[in-house]
Amino acid sequence: MTTDIRGNALSCSDDAARRLDAAMAKFHIYQADPVAEIDALLAEQPDCVMAHAFRAGIFATTTDKTFDAELQSSLAAAEALAPRANAREGAYIAAARRWADGDLQAATETWAGIAIAHPTDLLAVQFAQLGDFFLGQSQMLRDRVARVMPHWQRGMPGHGYLLGMHAFGLEECADFAGAEAAGREAVAIDPRDGWAAHAVAHVMEMQGRAAEGAAFMQATAPGWSPDSLFAFHNWWHVALFCIDQGDIAGALRLFDERVSAGGFGQALEAIDGSALLWRLWVLGHDVGERWSQVSPRWTDRIGHGVYAFNDVHAMMAFVGTGDRTAQLAVVETLERAAVGTGTNAMMSRDVGLPLARGLMAFGQGDYAGAVRHILPARGIANRFGGSHAQRDVLSWTLCEAAIRAGDARMADAMVAERLAAKEGSPVAQGWAVRARSLRRPLAA
Repeated sequence: MTTDIRGNALSCSDDAARRLDAAMAKFHIYQADPVAEIDALLAEQPDCVMAHAFRAGIFATTTDKTFDAELQSSLAAAEALAPRANAREGAYIAAARRWADGDLQAATETWAGIAIAHPTDLLAVQFAQLGDFFLGQSQMLRDRVARVMPHWQRGMPGHGYLLGMHAFGLEECADFAGAEAAGREAVAIDPRDGWAAHAVAHVMEMQGRAAEGAAFMQATAPGWSPDSLFAFHNWWHVALFCIDQGDIAGALRLFDERVSAGGFGQALEAIDGSALLWRLWVLGHDVGERWSQVSPRWTDRIGHGVYAFNDVHAMMAFVGTGDRTAQLAVVETLERAAVGTGTNAMMSRDVGLPLARGLMAFGQGDYAGAVRHILPARGIANRFGGSHAQRDVLSWTLCEAAIRAGDARMADAMVAERLAAKEGSPVAQGWAVRARSLRRPLAA
């Protein structure tokens, strides 16, 4: 019987199994280019079921309609070969199909079920955690990994990658000490593990340790940055640390040299580009012509109603460029998605629409309207996915909107939240000064 490197059965040749192991190892740490390795394998052995299922899972979890043709092609090939697949491989095919059909929850639970039945199947754990991330399920980001950890020991192939996944889940559940320890251990095992380094960056972002976070990421960058499909996001974290230290020039330089390096060829890159520029733009900083680098990459992605989280970040770019027509197109996309079927209908209805309307109001100078739309949705924003650090852009926007609206009580409340989380942040301190200026002197 052919198996992968951790003993999970495969219905392919031994050579194909070893090549799959190599491609999966790259995917576990987001090193380039696992798809190229899969394609080379399939060119020689087109009947390798798991290669097609693996490829489908990769393209599914981009949450990017741009790659839909690749997803559908892989799914069709995998489903045609399904009669020769084993049960585990068949479940992978079913998970990708459920994702493609818009049922992100069912797909995630299917990958999770594979991991329960085969706890050393690291790819199933990873796909399930990615599903939890896109669904905003913080507890499951931790618990999917915790379920399988008793079946792993130090020294097993990929154990460090499992630690890195667990580190991120621990951070999203606010176990910052445990997350940092696991993340640092994973980076020590394999310095290329950008996901583990990113988990440590999240810890330091949430704790307001901007200087320390920037130093950690710069020190570890020689490991995770070269030949990485994920480096843009880690550099985005460094840019956030720059903003929180008042180094706006440094943040813009990282946008120019690192965050935009891939030309925003995938939605995840465009999300980071929008989110970084929005934070700077909301604070009143001049971002030059940079919005024009991001917004065209969103133009081809609106109208599909695939993932509301993407649509909200598209709205940021269109507000930044002042493109009213594109802003209305985003709202229309979300309105259509909200009455549709699948996971994204709920995401669009509950979170995407109010946030998009709030961002549009902010761009029009209707700051009270921005608060009115964003504030109720912020508390349930986990429903449309992302991390705490990514969704923090909503609190960021609320602080600025409340101050600009001249609403002293709301400004005090929003700024108090920021100070409780990041008392030493220069950005938060700046908001505090401006919020205090709104208070009327007490009558004598």
